[in-house]
Amino acid sequence: MAGVKFIVIYPRPTDIDAFEKVYQDEHVPMAVAKLEGKTKLVATKVLASPQGTPPFYRIAEIHFPSMGALEASAASVGTKETLAHAVTISTGGRPIFLVAEEETFTF
Repeated sequence: MAGVKFIVIYPRPTDIDAFEKVYQDEHVPMAVAKLEGKTKLVATKVLASPQGTPPFYRIAEIHFPSMGALEASAASVGTKETLAHAVTISTGGRPIFLVAEEETFTF
């Protein structure tokens, strides 16, 4: 069965060190504590691109067991606070928010 996830894509911040501090010290703990119903959080840091400086710096994927669980989380106060915080800390521009279905192929 395909998994459902909420994706947050952060543009490259104006000050990477300052962003990393607030992301690690405030935002990730907030997401862990307040995003109800999640099963996994994957935080990816984009290091490079063959096309030059990548326009995006971090990609967060929050996994849920179902679309219903994701929707219930999205309606919660804790998730709304966490998403507002994501916008506040994103100094390179507004983050992109996506809802996606994931299929995994294992080789």
